[in-house]
Amino acid sequence: MAEKFDKVSIIMSTFNSLAYVGEAIESVLSQSYPNWELLITDDASTDNTWQLLSFYEQRYNNIHIFKNEKNLGAARSRNYGIERATGRYLAFLDADDSWQANKLSEQVSFMKRNQVPVSCTSYQVVDEQGKNLGLVDRLPQGAISYDDLLKKRVTFGCSTVIVDKNRTGYFMMPDLRTGQDYATWLGILRRVGYAQHYPQPLTNYRITPGSISRNKVRKAQRQWQIYRQQEKLGLARSMICFINYAYRATFRR
Repeated sequence: MAEKFDKVSIIMSTFNSLAYVGEAIESVLSQSYPNWELLITDDASTDNTWQLLSFYEQRYNNIHIFKNEKNLGAARSRNYGIERATGRYLAFLDADDSWQANKLSEQVSFMKRNQVPVSCTSYQVVDEQGKNLGLVDRLPQGAISYDDLLKKRVTFGCSTVIVDKNRTGYFMMPDLRTGQDYATWLGILRRVGYAQHYPQPLTNYRITPGSISRNKVRKAQRQWQIYRQQEKLGLARSMICFINYAYRATFRR
């Protein structure tokens, strides 16, 4: 019996992403998995990002682009794509990251074999020029619980995640300027109970100067906001989780 390739909808948001988004799109085009669509929402870029996106849309009928008239942030931009996605699976790719060619095929196959609602992969870190820095984030094998994610025992790189909507139900990202992906995974795991890690570095995560994700002060503020406002934890539990988060952030290697 021929293998069924359920459609994967790939969600991307861009803002002044001209330097790297071409590499991200090319990594999608190189996927060995045959059934996908790429939905890109440009968040009112002021460089030539939109022109490059138009170039790709004109040449590939499974690439669809949308444009915000004003800057709305990554969460609302991604949600615009999520609302229009037609696939069973939702994958996320940041405009400055890229994938290995076997990323979708291996990860979707893993999810089907194990009936997994949400999965993430390890990733390798690259610099601005795409040079491999030799750092691979390896998560523990096995199930990842809501509590694991809440206390930051593990972290998901946004560009590594695939969600099976048939198992999680419909979801949207909370309207946060930063940390919306982490808040999204928390909300999903609170409902479905667990995610699964696929222990292969199938994603290239790019570190650039001034990256929000590397700003420790903003990350700490964001973390507290998510505990209190998004997850609505009590003060005592929020403090316990935050102390645990701060310890891991301080001594993370």
